[in-house]
Amino acid sequence: MELGRAIEFARARHQGVVVSLRRDGRAQLSNIIYFMEPDGSTRVSVTDDRAKTRNYRRDHRSQLYVPGDTFWQYVVLDGTVQLSPVAADPHDDVVDELVEIYRGLRGEDHPDWDEYRRAMVNDRRLVLNFRPVSAYGQLPA
Repeated sequence: MELGRAIEFARARHQGVVVSLRRDGRAQLSNIIYFMEPDGSTRVSVTDDRAKTRNYRRDHRSQLYVPGDTFWQYVVLDGTVQLSPVAADPHDDVVDELVEIYRGLRGEDHPDWDEYRRAMVNDRRLVLNFRPVSAYGQLPA
């Protein structure tokens, strides 16, 4: 499948499943909500204590599965993940990026940005940035 077509399909959605690899090489699947840029780079707000976060620190390989409107429509993007540092201050660069992700997904402002920023630090959130390099799947003609 042509990567640009897969990205176009995935950009119209925000729910998917990421695949990371456990220590023994078996897949770890995690449901996510994501925000995708036009170039296909995909950002996800995650917490530091999740299995996927630990897995990605060991092995940056990943896949993003995006379902379509029917069971037979889907794309799988293959790529790698980079993790930001953990949010340490309500006004650091990580929290600024988490604010961008929120706005990109919601299309609106949060009712209390100070509260949101504190929660990102308290939750030990960071940004998972997925970069696709190839794709496969089944899309309508």
